[in-house]
Amino acid sequence: MRIAEIDLWHVAIPVEGTFYPAWIPGMPQTENRFDLIRIRTESGIEGWSAGQAIAKERDGLGSLLGPYFIGEHADDLPSIRQRIRELGYLGQRMGWIEAACWDVVGKARGKPVYELLGGHGGTVRLYASTGQVRMGPEHAAVIQARAGEGFEAVKLRVHAPALEDDLAAIRDARQGAGDKVVLGVDANQAWRVAVVADAPRWDFARALAFCKEAEGLGYLWVEEPLPMEDYDGLAKLRAATEVNLAGGELNSSGLPEFAVMLEKGCYDWYQPDATFTGGIADTWRIVQRVKAAGARYSPHTWTNGVGFAINLQLFGASPFREETLLEYPYDPPWVPEVRDGILRQPFLHQRGKLELPKAPGLGFEIDPRALRRYGSHYFRGTRTRLAVSAVIDRGVKAAKEAGATRGTRLAARDRELLDLEAKGVDVAMESLREGTG
Repeated sequence: MRIAEIDLWHVAIPVEGTFYPAWIPGMPQTENRFDLIRIRTESGIEGWSAGQAIAKERDGLGSLLGPYFIGEHADDLPSIRQRIRELGYLGQRMGWIEAACWDVVGKARGKPVYELLGGHGGTVRLYASTGQVRMGPEHAAVIQARAGEGFEAVKLRVHAPALEDDLAAIRDARQGAGDKVVLGVDANQAWRVAVVADAPRWDFARALAFCKEAEGLGYLWVEEPLPMEDYDGLAKLRAATEVNLAGGELNSSGLPEFAVMLEKGCYDWYQPDATFTGGIADTWRIVQRVKAAGARYSPHTWTNGVGFAINLQLFGASPFREETLLEYPYDPPWVPEVRDGILRQPFLHQRGKLELPKAPGLGFEIDPRALRRYGSHYFRGTRTRLAVSAVIDRGVKAAKEAGATRGTRLAARDRELLDLEAKGVDVAMESLREGTG
């Protein structure tokens, strides 16, 4: 399954109205933006993935991806992960790309990724995840609307300058919603963004006061109450309150970082998003560590339809799908059609539940008409294009030397793969083991 072509698009799906994300105060969002990748193997199998974007900050990505990925085997996930790690050394954290290779592997084997990971079909339970800051009565109206649609749990957002305003918001929300709906609340303190408007900065005392109030009001969890790197503060806070603490969505260093958090006991619920934390294999390894530590896993999914699909596959395979809920971003005007606008079939909930897709790979199809409408194609890489570009950039002699050296490495890896195959080693699945890749 050698990679023969790579294509990249910038995608911008318009929001019908204006969305005010809690995590970037002062910056209204009118589009859902992301970068989309398609890899195609020599046999014609296509794999897709997507990474969140603010604008066109990845315009030069193709010039890196071509030399790193064309000619590699899509199912040689240890090598793919090493190439992605090398991109990180150059300042490009591209763990989201790895999922496209899992899409290829699943399609080649005729199985959804969750089955490759040992899971089975069926439904998962969802919580409605809001994204905008509101006052208490407004929160209550949203909670009642989502509960009427079948959701058993709703996550709210707080981000006020003063602690008392945040406390009043969750009191009013609980009073207006009643006791039957499960509530969580996200403080968005792990990765504070103050590029437009100032953003509140919680210290331990404020986080403790808020968590104690949420505990008394019967909230099930508080998300991101302190900066993501404040491991000791998070562990101390968790020991001081009974409400579940959740976080980890943008801790992007993968298993080593999560291992530290688990050792210190930072959270009750860990929320790695495979599009940020290094890909499907790394996230699966994190899930196993979370299970061994006696904690719980429920991924962050607030990116786009492709990112949601990736994390849905992982959650569907996880040992936590029966005991925890999956995040379902839903806060009009941020609706599934905005999240999933380039997919043939959006992921639409049914009374707060979602059936795992039966299609092989990541379980979705790209709608070519929607992609033409919302996407801007900015790179295509093939072996021929790669060779021409190398000559232009380096000259004939240097390009030939580099090509010959890389060819030697690829040929050596081909021999290694043949040897592993003869020994019955499934290289793609080997990437799930800790310490590989």
